[in-house]
Amino acid sequence: MTEKKKLINIVYMATPEIAVNCLQKLLNFNDINIQAIVTQPDRPSGRGNKLTAPPVKEFALNHGIEVLQTEALKNDEAIKTKLRELNPDFFITFAFGQLLTQEILDIPQIATINLHASLLPEYRGANPIQRAIYDGKQETGITTMLTVLALDAGDICLQEKIKITSDMTDKELMNIISDKAPFIMYPTIKQLYNKILTPQKQDETKVTIAKKFKKEDAVIDWTKSAQEIHNQVRSMTTWPVACTTINDKNVKILKTSVLDNDTINENSGEIINISKEGIAVTAKKGILLIQELKPEGKAQMPAYNWTNGAKLQTGDKFK
Repeated sequence: MTEKKKLINIVYMATPEIAVNCLQKLLNFNDINIQAIVTQPDRPSGRGNKLTAPPVKEFALNHGIEVLQTEALKNDEAIKTKLRELNPDFFITFAFGQLLTQEILDIPQIATINLHASLLPEYRGANPIQRAIYDGKQETGITTMLTVLALDAGDICLQEKIKITSDMTDKELMNIISDKAPFIMYPTIKQLYNKILTPQKQDETKVTIAKKFKKEDAVIDWTKSAQEIHNQVRSMTTWPVACTTINDKNVKILKTSVLDNDTINENSGEIINISKEGIAVTAKKGILLIQELKPEGKAQMPAYNWTNGAKLQTGDKFK
């Protein structure tokens, strides 16, 4: 008679779409048992402010996983009691969006593991994916770490590097990280469970912080270089979306490319060419090609398609 394989019991704490794929893949490993998920409450969403469930909740319910929702886990005595009753080996957190207390971190038998979307200690904080693109980084990655009370300061378990290509957007990088997440999380769980992994301290001298974007960060400054503006545009396609004005019209800029990043221009923000490829605009340094945009009150469209209706011509200036 064969011995029954012991399951590794996990409570998964997450909220947005980026965390769904990792949860789905973990379900496919026959030695992993997802006991429950903890997530944020349903929130109003869309134009009608319809109450909408977090993506992780929708997935869990469709797969028969118990869902525990809370505004603040640290203050929710009922859910904390439930978690103690489950007696999991691990808590897994991935874009959960809530701070945990030491009382909560002490519940799992082995550890709380967080998956963070950067190569820690670089880009600790809430916005590592977008900040890496905004800053023009050519490489980022994902890190599994032991959760401690200080922000993203726990010992590193495993890391994997990810190349950022010159035109990669925040959405594209999110998808890559989502795809890679389960394949770094699973070996982290297994190696910690089998006591064959020794997490390493972070180098505190190399810490950088990834601050959240604000709406005002989306406004394009045409005195920056074409490369800097291009990085801004591609880092904000999900939110808050880079924006500018021309002829008293507000427009969101969705896709760009750098035509030149060396020429110094006296007049930044000036349209120097309009073609089917897009709108060529001078930056303080270099030339940016606007390829796709969304005028206020209209749908997303190729930039050229908007120029006739908006009566744009060379010499007009973005502000």
